Amino acid sequence: MEELLEELLEECRPYTKMGKLADYIPELTKGNLDDLGVFVVRSDGKRYSAGDSRKKFTIQSIVKPILLLQALMDNGIETVRSRVGVEATGKPFDAINMTDQSLLSENINPMVNMGAIAMCTLIHGETYEEKFQRVLDLTRTLACNPDIDVDEAVYESEKRTGNKNRALGFLLKAYNMIDEENIDAVLDCYFRACSIRVTSEDLAFIGYALASRGKAALTNERIFPSKYGTYVNAILATCGMYDGSGDFAIKVGLPAKSGVGGGIMAVAPTRMGIGLFSPGLDEKGNSLAGIKVLEKLSQRMYLSIY
Repeated sequence: MEELLEELLEECRPYTKMGKLADYIPELTKGNLDDLGVFVVRSDGKRYSAGDSRKKFTIQSIVKPILLLQALMDNGIETVRSRVGVEATGKPFDAINMTDQSLLSENINPMVNMGAIAMCTLIHGETYEEKFQRVLDLTRTLACNPDIDVDEAVYESEKRTGNKNRALGFLLKAYNMIDEENIDAVLDCYFRACSIRVTSEDLAFIGYALASRGKAALTNERIFPSKYGTYVNAILATCGMYDGSGDFAIKVGLPAKSGVGGGIMAVAPTRMGIGLFSPGLDEKGNSLAGIKVLEKLSQRMYLSIY
């Protein structure tokens, strides 16, 4: 397996230079386009890696399924469905023009920025600091890594430049889709969640928890009910790669989530969790080389769920 991963990385390495760093978050422009790593956790507990699999980067939008999981654990499916939809938007992840008519909860999903900001309001906690801490704790539990922390430089960069996300937050408020008075506190929780620092290894463990529908890789302890794993995986399959999700479903065929930090977390149900990192992005905001590695891995190991 490790030999296969090394081979795939070498085959896909030319794609690292074809992508672009996310320049709308200034701190992310410090990334290295040469970085490329993959980590796999199989259902039998065996682990394999190649390349820069332990290089740290910010989770960015890969935190969205974690926000969704926490919201489901705190409120149940019915409440979450009443606040945010499940259909793919067919628009970029930070789009403001979701619809030409009045904005409704069914017009967004938890994998786009507007839906993820709404998820932050559903997480239980007296303050948004407490809500964020619960998201961080869940991330650590899923990844079997208690040392996961926040990249403060990226957080400050996101907070300083995240005006489009602020607009999305106030748009949610304008259409009565969230009840919060302090929109800045909601956004601060979201910015901080996106700035959680992980590795490909961490993402693979998170993917494993979803592949096993709720069990931790190292302890086999149940972290969340199986039905929530089914729910999250279904949304990842249809919406996780933004407006590139359909093409990804055909070429790779796995539930997955990307982030503009260059990470991808993929789920092969009952088989494995996969984490990848390559910061060069395609025009959709997905890791270009990361998708190529996943495409080849899926073909070689017959991973597609379709």
